[in-house]
Amino acid sequence: MPKVLFIRFSSIGDIVLTTPVVRCIKQQLPGAMVHYITKKQFEPILKANPYIDKFWLYEGGFKDLMPRLRAERYDFIVDLHKNMRSAYVKFMLGGPSGSFTKLNIRKFLIVNFKWNFLPDIHIVDRYFKAAVKLGVKNDSKGLDYFIPSADEVVPAYPDYVAVVIGGKHNTKIFPPEKVAEVIKKLNKPVILLGGKEDRERGEQIVSLSSKVVLNACGQYSLNQAASLVRQSSAVLTNDTGLMHIAAAFRKKMVSVWGNTIPAFGMYPYLPAGSGGSCIAEIADLSCRPCSKIGFRECPRHHFRCMMDISVDDIVAHLE
Repeated sequence: MPKVLFIRFSSIGDIVLTTPVVRCIKQQLPGAMVHYITKKQFEPILKANPYIDKFWLYEGGFKDLMPRLRAERYDFIVDLHKNMRSAYVKFMLGGPSGSFTKLNIRKFLIVNFKWNFLPDIHIVDRYFKAAVKLGVKNDSKGLDYFIPSADEVVPAYPDYVAVVIGGKHNTKIFPPEKVAEVIKKLNKPVILLGGKEDRERGEQIVSLSSKVVLNACGQYSLNQAASLVRQSSAVLTNDTGLMHIAAAFRKKMVSVWGNTIPAFGMYPYLPAGSGGSCIAEIADLSCRPCSKIGFRECPRHHFRCMMDISVDDIVAHLE
């Protein structure tokens, strides 16, 4: 009975992207015990996942945690974070482990020199290489996301479009005026989703839209927001955690890309044959990508990577 420890400390989307590897190890290795270490704040993402037998929650230190991890005597460690902290865990526990290629140098080259040496491979498939020594193969069934029954939400409308307006960096966020243009042309009600920090942006979108729009930003937990995504007829989303959750539910969606590019390998990951995902981007913009993460504002002050995206094309796909 192999005992496997997964390491992924953050963040929402990155953790959701590890779920195919978790599922395949659990299903393909007879009797496998799967443990997962992550930051305490991200436990809700995985707490209902039936393929995980035990959680270890990191809260800023390993003093109390490490002796208990050592006592588990893991047969294999799957490092899907690959940073100094995960390296420390592997060093302290010893034993065989696997990791993945981060492509940081190649990302640096395309961001700074526009030299594209990026492989045509999604990060999920790179994650699977961390488990290759276990003989695990990708089952091509996509991502998983399980919502606890207590977190299911009854939506305000029977048929609506979910619009995810949040994001860590402004240059990865579809501008409020563009979101409002989309909403004006939709024939369905809209529910805006995001965190408390997105509430003000949501109110701005509501005021610009003059349509039936519910600003739910900051009103629901992550799992409750996921429930609203699952029940929607379609999703418009920035490159953020709820985009990957929407992919886990195989939703029809439009993902909007600004200063970053899908070629980094973080685009919606869907099973073969799924035709519901559409990427909205200005692919031939010479200044793009300008960062592998994002900025507070456009470095060139024109923000064409977002402002030039066709609203009509987005509406056509959503409807």
